[in-house]
Amino acid sequence: MTNTVQIKINRKPEVLAMTGLKKSTFYTRIKEGLLPPPIQLGSERTVGWIEHEIQAVLAAMCAGMPLIQIKELVQDLINQRTKF
Repeated sequence: MTNTVQIKINRKPEVLAMTGLKKSTFYTRIKEGLLPPPIQLGSERTVGWIEHEIQAVLAAMCAGMPLIQIKELVQDLINQRTKF
């Protein structure tokens, strides 16, 4: 049996609903490295966020992880993208 990773991509409205953040705060957190950036889904303007990455960051926030560790988590998640 092979291991298959199922990846779910969420668009911006779904991610904003999951995080409870306003759009401007959401993009600020991405720039600060506190949320993973989107991936390209086709054209330059078509992007989405990997659901398990967003869920991992939310879980870290709920656990009270310090911001520096959340930034490290986000960087690790981004680095793992190349391993698919």
